[in-house]
Amino acid sequence: MIYIGIVGAGGMGTVHHSNYEHIEGCKVAAIVGNSEQDRQRAAMWGLPLYDDIASMVAHEQIDVVDICTPTFLHKKHVMKSLALGKHTITEKPIALCKKDAEEMYALAKAKGVQLLVAQVLQFTKEVEVLRGLVQSGEYGKPLDAFFERLSAAPRWAQGGWLFDKEKSGLVPFDLHIHDLDIIVSLFGKPSKVAYTSCGGADKTYPEHYRFLYTYNELHIAAEAGWLNADIPFIARWRVYFENAMVVNDGTAVTAYQFGKAPRVFDTEDKMKIPTGINVPPTGWYLAELSHFMQCVKHNKPSPYVSEQQVLTVLEILEHVNNS
Repeated sequence: MIYIGIVGAGGMGTVHHSNYEHIEGCKVAAIVGNSEQDRQRAAMWGLPLYDDIASMVAHEQIDVVDICTPTFLHKKHVMKSLALGKHTITEKPIALCKKDAEEMYALAKAKGVQLLVAQVLQFTKEVEVLRGLVQSGEYGKPLDAFFERLSAAPRWAQGGWLFDKEKSGLVPFDLHIHDLDIIVSLFGKPSKVAYTSCGGADKTYPEHYRFLYTYNELHIAAEAGWLNADIPFIARWRVYFENAMVVNDGTAVTAYQFGKAPRVFDTEDKMKIPTGINVPPTGWYLAELSHFMQCVKHNKPSPYVSEQQVLTVLEILEHVNNS
């Protein structure tokens, strides 16, 4: 049995707790938190609540620490967990600079434990399809791609930390990081990065970005924004291969070839678990956390969210936010 301690019982902590209940061979043993929400959820789940990770580890059998706190607390919590020799999974982004992430990975290696950044889209059926097509070359080489991720300005962050650049990294680190992680995992580090951004005069941060990632024979454009408009959440992509256009329109992944009927891929999750956040019931988190349990069981790093991939993404986004 793998025993898990969750740090932070907010939205993502609740999502992770719900999904662990469906994974054989693991059990949530305790919660770490200091808020009234943490206290209420620990009581509701019948779990002991601790003020800090060290206290939890001292009193409970814990194999894995799951960090579900705001971004600016990730390094503090991850380093404490790793220092105590615990396998650790942390919500994205792991950090707002490459140097901090390098320190965390170095400590994980020194302690001989696994560290996974929860880039959940790597565990979706849609990305699984795209990964397979890129790796197999079934439709030839990818020539061009476009990724889009837009939402109304989020209202869920307690205390407004999400709109503080030093605490969240804003749109690049909170929103666009999902697509850039996919891009880097599939195509590597781009040779050139360019971007534009804009925002209302009353805003202290850019609301909308357009990115262009250049490779030798591939160009990828991307769009991301927290908009001053109550638009529905939009997340979609398309990749043009030599012999097909593959489109994820947010409802299905379809390959279009010249002179052939469209091919609709099966992207239905076998089990969908309610999230309790602004994401419909899904199997994403179940797949992600099940995968990490296997990484822990075999003490092997994830092939889907590699250290080099994470560091490359952070390097690019750090440059964007500092330029």
